[in-house]
Amino acid sequence: MPSSRRHLRVPTLLTGAVLVTSACSGAAGPGATGGPSTTAPDRSWDEVLAEADGQTVDLWMYGGDQLGNAYVDDVLAPAAAGLGVTLRRVPVTDTADALNRVLSELQAGTDDGSVDLVWVNGENFASGRQADAWLCGWTDQLPSMAYVDPEDPLLTSDFGTPVDGCEAPWHKAQFVLAYDSAAVTDPPSSMTELFAWVEANPGRFTYPAPPDFTGSAFLRQALYAVAGGPDEVPAEFDQAAFDELAPELFDRLAALAPSLWRAGDTYPQDLAALEELYAGDQVDVTMTYGPATLAQQVASGALPAGTRVLPLEGGTLGNASFLAVPVNAADQAGALAVADLALTPEQQLAKADPAVWGQYPVLAPDRLPGDVAAAFAALPSSEAVPPFEELSRDADPELGAGWVGPLEDGWRSDVLGAG
Repeated sequence: MPSSRRHLRVPTLLTGAVLVTSACSGAAGPGATGGPSTTAPDRSWDEVLAEADGQTVDLWMYGGDQLGNAYVDDVLAPAAAGLGVTLRRVPVTDTADALNRVLSELQAGTDDGSVDLVWVNGENFASGRQADAWLCGWTDQLPSMAYVDPEDPLLTSDFGTPVDGCEAPWHKAQFVLAYDSAAVTDPPSSMTELFAWVEANPGRFTYPAPPDFTGSAFLRQALYAVAGGPDEVPAEFDQAAFDELAPELFDRLAALAPSLWRAGDTYPQDLAALEELYAGDQVDVTMTYGPATLAQQVASGALPAGTRVLPLEGGTLGNASFLAVPVNAADQAGALAVADLALTPEQQLAKADPAVWGQYPVLAPDRLPGDVAAAFAALPSSEAVPPFEELSRDADPELGAGWVGPLEDGWRSDVLGAG
C-alpha cells in the first residue's frame, strides 16, 4: 500500500532512540546493580540444552516476509521441538518494535522479559548495544559456530558495530535492483545511468519511502553513487562528511522526484508495496536486500517471468542478518538452543532453498561436510538471479549505523518535503 506525504508512519527508530537515551541516563541499566547480566553464564552446551528443554522461545521478527514466516513455522519450529523447545514467532512491522519492548521492560525492571530472540541487524543492533540490551559472550558456546569463518568481515561487524559475541549470524544478504527484461531492453548499468533512465522513462520507477529498510538501503546506495564510491564516504558517521555529501544526494533525489511514479507525490510504504506496483506493471524496476527470494517469486508467477537482477558497475551493498538475545530474556537457554539450531548445516541448507525461503547461508563452504557442500551446490538456480558469489563479488561495505538516521531524516525534510 503506498503511503502519501500525509500518511508516512512515524519512524519507530526515533521512538527507540528516545528509549535508548532514557535507558542510558535514567534508572539503573542492564548489567548495572540490580539489572540482568550482559554476559552469558559460563556453562557447557549440555547444560544449556538441559535448561532449554521445556522452554518456550518467543522469536520477534519482521512479519511481512511470508516465505520467512513459513520457514520459521514449518521448518525451524518443528526442529526446535526436537530439542524440547517450543518456538513461537512474534511478527512485528519493524524490528525497532522488538527493541522498544526490550528497553521498556528493562526500564521497568522486568527480569523475565517477553522477548527471547530477535531477528536484527544494523541500527537496531547498534541501539541495543548502546543500551546494553543484548546478551554478549554467548556465540562461542554454539557448536554450530564451527561452520562459520571467524574472520568473515560480513559476520564480525554489523553496520560498523563489532558483533563481539552479542548476536549469532543467520544469513547473508545483497542489495540489488531487478527489472522486467520484457519491458526494459537497454537496462542501466550503474546508479548514475539509472537516474538518467528514470528521467527518460517518467513514471516507471520509484522506491520505498525511508525509513523502510529497503528504501533506506536505496538511499545509502545512492549516496555512494553521488559521492563517487564507497571510498569517498567514511564508514563511521561524521557530521562534517554528512554536511558535505548529503546535500548533493538530496538535491539529486529531489530533482529525480518529478520523474518517479506518480511524480514523486507519493512513495510505496514498504518493499511489499513496491513489489505490488512492479507485479502490476506500474513500474519496471523493483529492489530487494534478499535477491534469492526473487527466484521463487518469479517461479510462482508473483513477479514477471522476465525479471532479472540488474548488475551494477561498482557493486551493491552487502550485509548479514543476525539473531540477538535480550539480557532479560525469560527463556535464555532456549534462545541459545534455537540460535544454534538455526546455524546448523541442515537448517542453513533448508533455508537456502528458493522453494523454502531462499536466503544465502552464513556458513563457510570449506568447513562443511562434503555431502552438505554438494547439497548446497545442487540447489536450483534461476535465470532471474546470479549465484551469490557473482552478486557479492564487488560488494560495497555497509555504512556505520550512525549514518542511517541522519540520511532518513534528511530525505524526509529535503526530498519528501521539497515537492
